[in-house]
Amino acid sequence: MLDRQVVKEFLQDELEGIEVTKDISTDDLIETFCRYTEDDYYEWLRDNFKSFFNHRNPDWDWIKERIDHYSKR
Repeated sequence: MLDRQVVKEFLQDELEGIEVTKDISTDDLIETFCRYTEDDYYEWLRDNFKSFFNHRNPDWDWIKERIDHYSKR
């Protein structure tokens, strides 16, 4: 779940110079953008889960290599 305050600040910065129609409230815009982004985010997570866990047939050696790779950062 996205932090609505962070998204509000993000949208304020990104929409600078863009006139938002007066019949759309800021709260509605923020909430709708968050839900839109979260829908995409969850789809992205599902796709990455399939890839990372080899479509429910995990290659644990490969996963251990990924753990080693990221733990060195």
